[in-house]
Amino acid sequence: MDKLIRFTTSDLSKVTNYRSGEVKFGEKMVVIPQNEDVSTFLKNCEPQFVLFGIPEDIGVRANFGRPGADSAWESAIKSIANIQHNRFSKGYNIVVLGQLDVSEEMEAIQHLDFHNIDDRKKMSELVVKIDKEVVHIISQIVKAGKIPIVIGGGHNNAYGNIKGTALAKGKPINAINFDAHSDFRILEGRHSGNGFSYAYEEGFLKKYFIFGLHESYTSKSVLDRLKTLKDRVLYNTYDAVKIKKTKDFNLEMHLALEFIKNDSYGIEIDLDSIPNIPCSAMTLSGYSVEDLRQFIYFFGRHENASYIHICEGAPSLDNEKNNHLVGKLIGYLITDFIKAKMENES
Repeated sequence: MDKLIRFTTSDLSKVTNYRSGEVKFGEKMVVIPQNEDVSTFLKNCEPQFVLFGIPEDIGVRANFGRPGADSAWESAIKSIANIQHNRFSKGYNIVVLGQLDVSEEMEAIQHLDFHNIDDRKKMSELVVKIDKEVVHIISQIVKAGKIPIVIGGGHNNAYGNIKGTALAKGKPINAINFDAHSDFRILEGRHSGNGFSYAYEEGFLKKYFIFGLHESYTSKSVLDRLKTLKDRVLYNTYDAVKIKKTKDFNLEMHLALEFIKNDSYGIEIDLDSIPNIPCSAMTLSGYSVEDLRQFIYFFGRHENASYIHICEGAPSLDNEKNNHLVGKLIGYLITDFIKAKMENES
């Protein structure tokens, strides 16, 4: 794990706001000592969940999106460290692994223009480099019997999450994606819009359910493609559930679970599905935060839920006064997932 920047006790202390009479997650979460091997430590430690950040937005830029997703990890870890450790949620269930070192790749894109075909090809090549590192780290976490909680970056990282989990388990996995977009675009070079299609074509993704597609922002070619794959790829639309009301939210969750539950599955969350959240493809219409939290709790409770990935949030796109709110939202989503998993086992 040469490209891993480990989180340290000092790092945790810097982001934790200590207060008399209170105990914060930052006082209880576990970090891996610098002198210990990461894989060995993960296999032998008690915590079930491993927190891992990917501070990049290269895949987003290569997909014509607004940059800023690289800032989500920093915002999120500051909020997570200050969640209250209490009887509802325990900080000691989490290992803070750290973040992927993407400094070279982020430096390399500073003068690239996504409108330029050659530059976009270079961006895709950088995404492939990141893919390899994400695959390796996720596979090591899952091999150790732990559950990755992945924060930040573009949705290009779904590919690494899926492949890494599949390799660790020795077979393809399923995925459910709470998203306004399919991210099932053509194989035109890696970017944030085709992580699932690449994972599918390469045999790492078995079944895929897209929850909440926006009808006005899904191309005819993608819809035609999804129709041909209906035995292995299903979707519903936000419009059908919330606007036309021809489908019911709770029933759709049960139908989606029936589709994916027989194999290990990943939970992918794109924050562009929630209105007014600063992200690469910000929307004014979409599911509420409460809908998303219910969704995560519902799918997190099943024993085959193998990881969660929260991506595309871009706090740096918000004004200075409110840019901590993305991190706070991610904190809510993570604790919902952990509570679901822990309550399922109790």
